[in-house]
Amino acid sequence: MAEAKIVVFSVKGMTCGGCAEAVKRVIRKADPDADISVELSSGRVEAKTKAEGGSLAAAITKAGYEAAVAA
Repeated sequence: MAEAKIVVFSVKGMTCGGCAEAVKRVIRKADPDADISVELSSGRVEAKTKAEGGSLAAAITKAGYEAAVAA
């Protein structure tokens, strides 16, 4: 099994705690064991996960938020 790694995302469109929880749910759907922190004011989401960052960003975008893996 893949080893967990830290992936940082830039997410636009999160305006409240409900949005942050929605993004967390998307990530946890791909990796139930992910450790996720959301910085709502900056749109920064950090996840320690075994899932691939690009596919998570696509899933977050599909959920209605503009997401990209931060460089």
